[in-house]
Amino acid sequence: MKSFIALDCEGPITLNDNAFELAKAFIPNGDAFFANVSKYDDFLADVIKREGYKAGDTLKLILPFFKAYGITNEQMEEFSQRSIAFLPGAREMLKSLPSLAPSFIISTSYRPYLEALSAVTGFPKDHIYCTQVDLSRYELSEKDSDTLKGLAQEIASMPQLSWPDGATSVEQLGQKEREVFNRLEEIFWTIIPKMSAGKMFDDVNPIGGHEKAQSVKDASKRTGISMANCLYGGDSITDVEAFRMVREEGGITISFNGNSYALRAAEFALIAPTSMVLELVIRTFLTLGPEGFRKAISDHQAGWLGPEEIMKLADCDCGLPSDKIESIEKSAPKIIFSPINGDNFDRLLGLSEDMRRFVRGTEIGNLG
Repeated sequence: MKSFIALDCEGPITLNDNAFELAKAFIPNGDAFFANVSKYDDFLADVIKREGYKAGDTLKLILPFFKAYGITNEQMEEFSQRSIAFLPGAREMLKSLPSLAPSFIISTSYRPYLEALSAVTGFPKDHIYCTQVDLSRYELSEKDSDTLKGLAQEIASMPQLSWPDGATSVEQLGQKEREVFNRLEEIFWTIIPKMSAGKMFDDVNPIGGHEKAQSVKDASKRTGISMANCLYGGDSITDVEAFRMVREEGGITISFNGNSYALRAAEFALIAPTSMVLELVIRTFLTLGPEGFRKAISDHQAGWLGPEEIMKLADCDCGLPSDKIESIEKSAPKIIFSPINGDNFDRLLGLSEDMRRFVRGTEIGNLG
């Protein structure tokens, strides 16, 4: 049975959040600036579900500010090459996967970052979907540049948006939160569109939400393999639509050290400090097929696979090299693999978010 693999990049493969790291490196108070824009992005995409807006559009909202602070294409490329950091075992996994099954990376990240990853791992560029960007195409007056720099610092100093669980509208925000929201609305949809750099909002289409789902669909079409025989792995809000689509088609979806958005949408949770476990799970899927894979997991009565059960997956003749099996054994006490359901969701979420912060750091781990 032919199958194909599709993975998000940042989380399942690398430790980075490239856009956050670029903002932090090149914009004063860029970490707070990015975190606040990212939270606004979550609110637009997941709470009020604004038409024409999707999770991941943070990556176009921040581009005029990149231009204002003089970031160039070359700096993005150099920074990405210098800063790329892999989860343990991920580099080797990327070298192995294309020989096992058609494999794709579907990432919201900018093209320069994925170019760096391809150069290091040899993963084929034509099997990577990501956000295209060219900052050299845009001009910015000194006046607009100064205005954007001031707005960046204003955004960085704002309290972060927060909302009640189950909120679906702006009216459910508190008074202070609504003031923050209204000011962000003014900045992004009134002030910046009047600038020449506002054209970036029309030109740049981040690969997030709907585009990730469409990328999986395109990979299925290119390979001639049904999405019922797809394994998709991701970890954040940008993976939700792809998770839902693959699940509807009968494929396997895995939240890898995912946040609440990913866990609510995926079928399985994998919590681990190393990508070698992800490779073990992928090889098991390729050996058993979707239904055999589900049966192998459901046969365990404990509710999820702990250290001993994880290692039993290596006995299914999936071809994982012995040195990787030995490395997994060392990390086994920290590994959990489980179907996600109403009974275990809260516990899995706590464990997954703890591992997410442990592996990627608190700043990146807390992003949507």
